[in-house]
Amino acid sequence: MAGFRCLAQKVRDPRIVTPQRRTALRKCVEKFAPYGHRATWDHLCARVGIGPEDRYPEPARLVAALAELSEARTVWLAYDAEFAARRKREKLRGLRRPSTLDDWHRCTWGGCGVAWCDDPLRHPALPLPEAMRRLVAALRSEPGAACPVCSRQDALVWRPGLRHQPDGGPVCTGCGIAVPEPVLTAEAVAAARRRERWAALV
Repeated sequence: MAGFRCLAQKVRDPRIVTPQRRTALRKCVEKFAPYGHRATWDHLCARVGIGPEDRYPEPARLVAALAELSEARTVWLAYDAEFAARRKREKLRGLRRPSTLDDWHRCTWGGCGVAWCDDPLRHPALPLPEAMRRLVAALRSEPGAACPVCSRQDALVWRPGLRHQPDGGPVCTGCGIAVPEPVLTAEAVAAARRRERWAALV
């Protein structure tokens, strides 16, 4: 099975017909889909101005979508390598008990779903690399009270039954991502749970 870099070469190759280049881009999204496959594809299409079902988009737009996806992937892979190195150091020191961040990280193989959007048509509007930089900055920092991508505090609501793992957690109603619980303070998580209960009563 072809890897991301091999598929990316096909997207860029002008000798390949457009529908095959589009298919290669879709397969790149299967390899790295931070919002989930459908939401990431919808985001890229919106960003470069192609229809999600368009079989013959302009090749330049496909390449632009690939560039955005590749840059975001580079940001995530750098963090992922840093995370793996830290865990290795901790294990050498005898710290084998996983943290909540470690538990969350296990659900993000290859960077898929790191900023899961349960509604594939609702995702952050800012460029994907910037969203990844903000998420990674939050993962490296102390827990906060706001969405790491759009910075809204009052938009976090606890949602059970997400089509992802973990299958429940705080979701930002501002930008649509499921916020990794380890980046939030206990107070922010509790406030999100209260908003869920309030919404159920209304």
